[in-house]
Amino acid sequence: MTDWPAQRLMPPDPATYTAKQQEAHDAFANSKRKAVRGPLALWIHRPELAIATQNLGSYLRFENSLGPKLTELAILTTAKVWGSEFEWYAHKPMAVDAGLSDAVIQAIRAGTAPPYEADEERAVHEYAAQAAVERQISDDLYDRTISVLGKDRLIDLVALIGYYGFVSLTLNTFNILPPEEAEREIT
Repeated sequence: MTDWPAQRLMPPDPATYTAKQQEAHDAFANSKRKAVRGPLALWIHRPELAIATQNLGSYLRFENSLGPKLTELAILTTAKVWGSEFEWYAHKPMAVDAGLSDAVIQAIRAGTAPPYEADEERAVHEYAAQAAVERQISDDLYDRTISVLGKDRLIDLVALIGYYGFVSLTLNTFNILPPEEAEREIT
């Protein structure tokens, strides 16, 4: 059992939802996510924010041009940099299901160089790590990444990193954590 800090803000009680909060809840519940948990549940306090992020988040998670494997690689890299245990907990199984190797996942967790299976993995991981840590991208990394991914996929990657930085900040600010029985994996 892990000693997690107390969650700072709880989601609103569904019994007290306003019409707009119910609309936001239904948008999440009826999306490909099929659940309202983590930051989504808290964003319902601000239903306009919740609805706006639902649309962006659904695109970035399920419809972007990177595909599931590279999407989950970018999300795990961002979660590691931000130290977001919930994001790691939620997305690690999805990364496995998307075909990301255990060796790459464990290297990201440990903060070591992953044994990439393809140039695309290297490009996504290095770009996501540098963007999240340095808040800038070197010309060399930009040139290498756009040559591997192309313009459209790079634009989606940048948006994905930014969105999951926002998600991670929300999770970290309000101490939204995995279940108590979960082990800390990245902090």
